[in-house]
Amino acid sequence: MSSTDSQAKGSFIHRIIEKDLETNKYGGHVATRFPPEPNGYLHIGHAKSICLNFGIARQFNGHCNLRFDDTNPEKEDIEYTQAIQTDVEWLGFEWDKLCHASDYFEQLYQYALELIQQGKAYVDSLSAAEITEYRGTLTSPGKDSPYRRRTIEENLDLFQRMRSGEFEDGAHILRAKIDMASPNLVMRDPPMYRIRHAQHHHTGDAWCIYPLYDYTHCISDALEGITHSLCTTEFEVRRPLYNWFLDNLPVPCHPQQIEFGRLNFEYTVVSKRKLAQLVDIGIVDGWHDPRMPTLSGMRRRGYTPASIIEFSNRIGITKNDGTVEMSLLESCIRDDLNQNAPRRMAVRRPLKVIIENYPDDAEESLTLANHPNRPELGDRTLPFTREVYIDQTDFAENPPPKFKRLVPGGEVRLRYGYVIKCKEVVKNETGEIEKLICTYDSDTLGKKPEGRKVKGVIHWVPAQYAVNAEVRLYDRLFSIPEPSASGDFLDYINPRSLVTLNNCKLEPSLSEPFTSGVQFEREGYFCLDKGHSSENGLVFNRTVQLRDEWEKIQQKQAARGT
Repeated sequence: MSSTDSQAKGSFIHRIIEKDLETNKYGGHVATRFPPEPNGYLHIGHAKSICLNFGIARQFNGHCNLRFDDTNPEKEDIEYTQAIQTDVEWLGFEWDKLCHASDYFEQLYQYALELIQQGKAYVDSLSAAEITEYRGTLTSPGKDSPYRRRTIEENLDLFQRMRSGEFEDGAHILRAKIDMASPNLVMRDPPMYRIRHAQHHHTGDAWCIYPLYDYTHCISDALEGITHSLCTTEFEVRRPLYNWFLDNLPVPCHPQQIEFGRLNFEYTVVSKRKLAQLVDIGIVDGWHDPRMPTLSGMRRRGYTPASIIEFSNRIGITKNDGTVEMSLLESCIRDDLNQNAPRRMAVRRPLKVIIENYPDDAEESLTLANHPNRPELGDRTLPFTREVYIDQTDFAENPPPKFKRLVPGGEVRLRYGYVIKCKEVVKNETGEIEKLICTYDSDTLGKKPEGRKVKGVIHWVPAQYAVNAEVRLYDRLFSIPEPSASGDFLDYINPRSLVTLNNCKLEPSLSEPFTSGVQFEREGYFCLDKGHSSENGLVFNRTVQLRDEWEKIQQKQAARGT
């Protein structure tokens, strides 16, 4: 069993399918589907459903379709269908068939005519407000529409005229005739069709009536031969309607709807409406912003398919809704990159160091391992020269207690290189440190100096060969775990969710094309932002920090009682 299959292994869904196979319920076959509506970009919540549906099909040697539930033409676009296909393929899954609910519009229309002929559907001419009023509440039954008593002939005539485009939007709807007194509000004569004179991205202007989700979804499942229709728990109340349509129509099979727990995620929002707000008012740079929970945003930030699949496996499948800590997702990508990302050195806030006793014209070529534990990833060379850059945070004139890096008169080792000693601090007219004058011990390359302890090790890059870059430090978009829990979620935007650093200095090997994430030693895991990099400079995005710094923040807040 591969990692993509393990999410459902041992879950209640796995046990249901195993029992169905034992009883030959569906002829020994398993078929699932991933059915997004193409009205936005997929996010991390969708990833769980993708991994579940495709993983189960793979696990049981079945098949999984990718189907676009495209019944709402005013909100859907081919841009989204293309983006969804890209995301599913990026995660490493292959669909058996690419389908659209709109492929079944003619069959859905014929089935609707059949329900009318059975006396189980009628055309209603109430306004939207009246329909809501007649529906009743959880504590009071609904009441019949006066149009519920229309004859079969009247309903057929009106519905066919709706189809021909005779009426304006909202003039009529087609409703299933079930039970206006049902304790389940979903079963109180739910709508099946509404009039929309709108261009459809897949069918053009062929239709001016469009079926609603509840009617379309179950029939699409049946037409595709889906055996197990997996969805989140908010659809549990709609399962009786799913079954009602299938029980009353001559569909080729009767899929089984199974609900699993819906997940919320800390420090973000996944509501399309709220995500659109973030985009529209400019808090983020579009749907692909690396702070967004969209799969395209996470891909740009440096998340890998393996890390997202592992995340889906770790959270598992249950019947209960829940909230997932962001630290779990970050742990998955951190583990992946720790194992697979090559190491490089990058100085985010450069401070020049001149090693005055190193010969002016000298240069050494140091051989460094790309990964400390994976020799198969090879080596790289790094020039060592008289002038290098270190990070400003690795030097302190007045160091705090336990500071183990460079100080005036103190020594530190340059990672993979020599021990240097700070001799002089050079400042500009405003008192800012401009550069450090240091000396080096020529006998310390790869050796420990005898008779003295050098505790600090800092990273560096050669000044002559350093590559200029912009480094973007991305962090969690919100400052509290549940921004939607109370008040306006926009009040909790993390002001430091993006910090942009210019004029960063990278080791020269980072100028080569990079297709994977990389660890900037002592700094974190980063990836090249290909879309924002240019001949004028590279742009690197921070994927995740080396350690979970948010845990420390929360511990401090808890200690202060905030």
